[in-house]
Amino acid sequence: MDKNEILIGEKPLMSYVLAALANLNGGSNYVIIKARGSKISKAVDVSQILKSRFLKDSKISVEIGTEQLPSKKDPNVIKNVSFISIKLEK
Repeated sequence: MDKNEILIGEKPLMSYVLAALANLNGGSNYVIIKARGSKISKAVDVSQILKSRFLKDSKISVEIGTEQLPSKKDPNVIKNVSFISIKLEK
């Protein structure tokens, strides 16, 4: 995982916004917000908060797709899981 990547999970929305801002203020020119499955909408919300409130002139690029991952219940079963990767550049 890249040091500029933020993986969206169970934390509150603003935790990810602050993590992205800390990364950008630490000298990075970009941040990548990644999410899978039901967390995709939270990743979009994080990117939109960053874009509208803090990075008005930033450039956004989005990658979407499907990954094959083993099931949590049965590692022998492979599941298709959607993902999104949102890159914000200063």
